[in-house]
Amino acid sequence: MSTRVSAGTAGVARGKRPQGKSAPRRAAKRKRKRFRRTAAVFALLLALGAAGAGWLFLTPSGTDIRYLVADTLITTQHRKWAKYIIGQHALDTRVQAYQAQFDAMGEERDTHEIHTPPAGASAPAADADGEAEEQKPLVEIEPVSGHGYSGYVMTVNDPTKIRVAVPAKPGRGERVASMAQRTGAIAGVNGGGFADPNWQGNGFQPIGIVMSGGKLFYSDLGRSKSTQVVGIDGSGKMVAGRYTLDELRQMGVKEAVTFQPRIIVNGKGLIKNAADGWGIAPRTAMGQREDGAILFVVIDGRQPGHSIGANLYDVQQIMLAHGAVIAANLDGGSSTVLVKDGAVLNKPSTKSSEGRYLPSAFLVFEHPEQADIRNVWEGLKPGDIDPAKW
Repeated sequence: MSTRVSAGTAGVARGKRPQGKSAPRRAAKRKRKRFRRTAAVFALLLALGAAGAGWLFLTPSGTDIRYLVADTLITTQHRKWAKYIIGQHALDTRVQAYQAQFDAMGEERDTHEIHTPPAGASAPAADADGEAEEQKPLVEIEPVSGHGYSGYVMTVNDPTKIRVAVPAKPGRGERVASMAQRTGAIAGVNGGGFADPNWQGNGFQPIGIVMSGGKLFYSDLGRSKSTQVVGIDGSGKMVAGRYTLDELRQMGVKEAVTFQPRIIVNGKGLIKNAADGWGIAPRTAMGQREDGAILFVVIDGRQPGHSIGANLYDVQQIMLAHGAVIAANLDGGSSTVLVKDGAVLNKPSTKSSEGRYLPSAFLVFEHPEQADIRNVWEGLKPGDIDPAKW
């Protein structure tokens, strides 16, 4: 005689747990496990965060990183954020220390000499064998790159072909590409600094001085006050450092803007290492070789995957590697731009691919004497200009 066993009874007979109250228990157990795992991950992140904060604030290497980030922020429109990294007192102290350092870097008088071909020479010079050397193009551009940055070096082989250009109309700056196209220049870079309220200024009010064609276009200095200048005299010799207006006139300076610091003088670099390089940012700088050729270094920045930026020590080393005996920093950041034959070659860190509206630019001309560059600030005093009004 056979005996039937129900499905539920058979399940128990085989050692299987019956369904019912056990299902909610298992679900609750899974939730507890997930909670414990989440709590463990959270605790790990807290521990890592605490360890990271301890490293940043309690170790020399962490402190170096904090100050590097702070220096980088100082060159951007988010300068005030730097106080959350190093504190307001440290921020103020650091800015003052850099300013004092930059002032000192501009004091040593430059004595470099340049050896340029005679003005108006119609044929290339002969080499040691008496054969004519191949004439160099007026402008040569080469890419340059390093750790975390990329950009260009533009060489202008005749320094007398460079002029400082300014905007065409009062009330607003002008993009470098527009200045170049309007004046017939073949190449150019951004020039000096300007008043920039909340980093949204109109680019029309320079800081310091602007000289073009031997004429003083703009000055917010008194007669006896000095300023850090970057410029070129009538013979094509680059001038950089701290000078008064009278000194500039006596030296025969023709083109000049205000910016700092000078980074090379009399063939030696003034920035000791990367830690003194004023953070990482887009950069523009100007230098000169002994043969008179002017060098412009343009480095992109603030663009991960393309170029983060460079510090001033990086720029100094690029200049020295290219033979510069004098060099100085120009306005950088979102102002950095390089134009050649009407096109912007670099990638400015701005919404517009053509860069910002600016008060000055160093432009290169085949015939600079024909360039129509007029004083857009004529009749205006610094107090007459609203740098925030568009």
